[in-house]
Amino acid sequence: MAYEKRSPSNKPRPARRSFHRKKVCRFCSNSEIKIDYKRPDAMKIFLTERGKIMPRRVSGNCAKHQRELTSAIKMARALSLLPFIITED
Repeated sequence: MAYEKRSPSNKPRPARRSFHRKKVCRFCSNSEIKIDYKRPDAMKIFLTERGKIMPRRVSGNCAKHQRELTSAIKMARALSLLPFIITED
């Protein structure tokens, strides 16, 4: 027996519609922007406040540029240009 999910007032929930604009890869749209591990200030945009790399679905990058960005961030971390984690004091 299958039960329908209902709100506490026993009425069916209204369908929620959310319209999101499609995110566009900033590296594909503007070919002047280059991914370079020697520019940590440009790569900080793609890090969370804790220092984690933002996923594609959040940043809006295409798969190719997300892979390049990830390897550049990891290289910058290895050279101590970017922190591995950001701790709050």
